[in-house]
Amino acid sequence: MNARTRLFTLCAPLALVFSLGACAPMAQSTHSASARQQVVIQVSDNDPGKWNLALNNARNMQHDLGASNVDIEIVAYGPGIDMLRKESKVAQRIDEATMSGTKVVACENTMRGHKLSKSDMIEGIGYVPAGVVEITKRQREGWSYLRP
Repeated sequence: MNARTRLFTLCAPLALVFSLGACAPMAQSTHSASARQQVVIQVSDNDPGKWNLALNNARNMQHDLGASNVDIEIVAYGPGIDMLRKESKVAQRIDEATMSGTKVVACENTMRGHKLSKSDMIEGIGYVPAGVVEITKRQREGWSYLRP
């Protein structure tokens, strides 16, 4: 065996150990299960299917991450505002979502355009002056964005 082969035979296992040790802390630091997640969900469609998908996404995130580990805000504007009316086909599901900690907010600009008042809307939801502004504000704050 020549000198080069002997050196490689001795050094290769050490190089492997050091490279694995250097990678391990990085892998641990990039996946923190305890980091609080924040998600804003846009619903701008007057479609019970889209709303059910958004509500399922919120429920699944709370289940998978733990409700105390995630902030979820669903922002409704445009045609999506109609699903926040008291007589909406998804009103009961929205009630369940707000009771479980999901924040559901209606765009007041859209409400004015649709001639809706707070008395027309599901109890327990919140209100923001402008839905698109709320979404961009949350994104600037580092929230993840979903649009089912």
